Amino acid sequence: MGEDYVTGILVLTPSESKRLIAKAVVALPHVQRAFAEGWVIIANGTTTAYVAEELLGISVDKFTYAAGYIGNGRLSVTPPEVRQSPLVIYKGQVVDTMAKEAVRSFGADDVFIKGANAVDPEGHVGILMANELGGTIAMALGTILARGAHLIVPVGLEKMVPSVPAVVRKCGIYRLKYCMGNKVGLMPVHGAEVITEIEALRILADVKATMVAAGGLGDSQGAVALLVEGPDDKVRHAFELVEQIKGEPPVKPAL
Repeated sequence: MGEDYVTGILVLTPSESKRLIAKAVVALPHVQRAFAEGWVIIANGTTTAYVAEELLGISVDKFTYAAGYIGNGRLSVTPPEVRQSPLVIYKGQVVDTMAKEAVRSFGADDVFIKGANAVDPEGHVGILMANELGGTIAMALGTILARGAHLIVPVGLEKMVPSVPAVVRKCGIYRLKYCMGNKVGLMPVHGAEVITEIEALRILADVKATMVAAGGLGDSQGAVALLVEGPDDKVRHAFELVEQIKGEPPVKPAL
């Protein structure tokens, strides 16, 4: 470590984290390649709505792009009548193709982007399923893994849990007797490229990040504090990136 090696602490609210993570996903070379030359499917979710905005330069209603969410203290789903369809992109253009049809055309260089509801310290991610057939991830996962396509999971550290595998078998729509909101199962996803704030800061600013605290009051509930370290110019760049997204409004349930 040279004399210019420095440390600092950044604070990100959940919505700011989503924006930062989305920028990092879009910056990945394989995402850019698939966007230009092949297929990109952006599955429903609030974090993935930010990815769509960054990739396509459009505004996306975060609530109606979500499929399931935790809101008003309950596990909930966005009503089908207001829910947007997943965006399917082929060679840089949004196409009128269903995700389940597009994924059948996937090759190894194509990209499927799906958010998560849980991430653990080992990098396992979990996706809640209120659909008895498993929903989007169940439809796509086998094809993606069989063909070696890219599965990218953007997820904020606010969703950190001790262990995804430890709770998978204890969940289930037909297994749960009680539930605040919709009963759900939990799909463990292995082999995905998981992008949290830690990976995002490495991708965008080439700094090492370590989570040091979480939580907050008001709009900062669910915030994360991250220690970043590296050469002074890179740490300053990380701070500049985060300052640019400060004030990102929270996503609120519309129903």
